[in-house]
Amino acid sequence: MAYKPSPRPNYDEPTPLRHDAVARHLWGDSEAGQVADWIYISSAQIHQLVWGLAPGGSFRHSAEFRTIFGADLIYYVLSGTMVIADPERGEVHRVLPGEAAFFRKDTWHHAFNYSMEPLRVLEFFAPPPSQGTSGAYARTKPLLTENRYGLADALGRWPMERKAIEQDFSITTVREADLLWRYEGKQHQVLVGLLCATEHLTVGRLLLLPGQQSDVFTHPSDKSLYVVRGTLHIACAEKREGPAWFELGPQDGFYAPAGTPHQFYNMTAEPVEVIFGVAPSYE
Repeated sequence: MAYKPSPRPNYDEPTPLRHDAVARHLWGDSEAGQVADWIYISSAQIHQLVWGLAPGGSFRHSAEFRTIFGADLIYYVLSGTMVIADPERGEVHRVLPGEAAFFRKDTWHHAFNYSMEPLRVLEFFAPPPSQGTSGAYARTKPLLTENRYGLADALGRWPMERKAIEQDFSITTVREADLLWRYEGKQHQVLVGLLCATEHLTVGRLLLLPGQQSDVFTHPSDKSLYVVRGTLHIACAEKREGPAWFELGPQDGFYAPAGTPHQFYNMTAEPVEVIFGVAPSYE
């Protein structure tokens, strides 16, 4: 299979992104492996998708499909167990559901489904492919010809020199204890845990308790989200045409262009969990 750019769905107004209607894409070849993508949004500022591997599946890279990009990326595991590696340096990380891997520009990466169920991973990517940061960028990088899956220089030093070894990691695992917590809002405060906050991309987890609502959020950049569990309602009071009240379930997403006022509601008796991305600037 020859490389071709993935679809780039984009919208001019606040838009619900229903899982059963988002763009599908399959990429890879016999050397790199094949990956299924569900692409929710690919605007001029942010790219959000879910990618999947069957049990025992993996992706590496090939001359046609080079997995090195000019962007910040978060891989948040929804189901299955992801083993992610930097084959240039030899790092290997195991990431469980509810955990994430974060890495920056110029990081080679391979991923493996090390579980007996489908691996599903939520991805936020910025600057997005529309800025030339994905396939076009990867083709400018020298092809990596040797893959390493272990840190040889850590042998004989672990765990005694753990901090020194981890300082050189290119991939950061983000678990519950690693979130940067914020209590956002004035009238209706909600708890937000940030997985990453760089100059290009902010990704966070929002938990709404039963009956809880947020203040109105307005970001200077594009925002997209994915509902992990529960039923989320979103109000966009300033939307000029069409519905301004949206109901989303698990696996659904939502896109709010830069400057869009929006407010979250949980009108059910169950918690709502959302993973969101904002790019490039959160505030």
